[in-house]
Amino acid sequence: MSPEQKLIIASPSKGRLQENAAAFFARAGLELTQGRGARDYRGAVAGVDGAEVAYLSAAEITRRLACGEAHLGVTGEDLVREEIADAEKSVELLAPLGFGAANVIVAVPQAWIDVRYMSDLADIADGFRARHGRGLRVATKYVNTTRRFFAAHGVSDYRIVESSGATEGAPAAGSADLIVDITTTGATLAANALKIVDDGVILRSQANLVASLTAPWSETAREAARIILSRIAAEEEARTTREVRAALPDLSEHILQAAKANFGAGLRDKDSRSASFSCPASNVAALADWLIAQGAKSVTSAGLDYVFRAENALWSRLAARLG
Repeated sequence: MSPEQKLIIASPSKGRLQENAAAFFARAGLELTQGRGARDYRGAVAGVDGAEVAYLSAAEITRRLACGEAHLGVTGEDLVREEIADAEKSVELLAPLGFGAANVIVAVPQAWIDVRYMSDLADIADGFRARHGRGLRVATKYVNTTRRFFAAHGVSDYRIVESSGATEGAPAAGSADLIVDITTTGATLAANALKIVDDGVILRSQANLVASLTAPWSETAREAARIILSRIAAEEEARTTREVRAALPDLSEHILQAAKANFGAGLRDKDSRSASFSCPASNVAALADWLIAQGAKSVTSAGLDYVFRAENALWSRLAARLG
């Protein structure tokens, strides 16, 4: 098999993002390996011959996905939206991964007591030039994201000051009036006497599994992706689902339909007196109470390792985009 035919998975190369990405794949039974240890920037997926791993920075992963040099990648949605023009045409965000969470926000000095909403910012922008002889200065690394968001809120008289250092310090240093930045807790903003505009959360971002629509999808790459996405989907469904079993005096169609409608509990199997359901983990207790009210003497629940389905929702969605 030539290297050009393989599925290329771009994974973060260091730090907590790399650890979390490896743990995400490992939960699905997919071990990412590095050929000669931590200094090797190429690796493999154990048991999937048609796949290769490229260890890269998050920003480089986004670039490789955009230009089709990687098929799948783990990167933040904030980078996808910022770095890829018309992202929906170039990539498919397949699954949020539950780590790397942060918000892209608009923050202004706490002293700006009259600015609570983006509409207030639009209002003061009009008078700012008259008082200061210039428009607002916005410090940010998110140039494209800022332009789209400000245009949508009618803020036009401003100039972007591209930030290469600690963006949140720009207003105090006098190099900007407000910022657009990414934050997790908001503590650094508060330490720099900044506040988030009430409707100024531009994007609630987290790490995503992203697929490139411009990569060369050979049959080998498609089959490797199908296998990998099948395992990821099976683990995700198992993690959020429980098997609930109950012995019931009445197993009428009405009972089964009510369990589905009220608790999202789908029938797995049944005999004349008992049934097992696949139920969202968050609804197990409520379903158990309801089944007991219907006459069940006891209800048990059990975790699942994987739930494999003939119809793999993740792969079906990607295959539909690829054509």
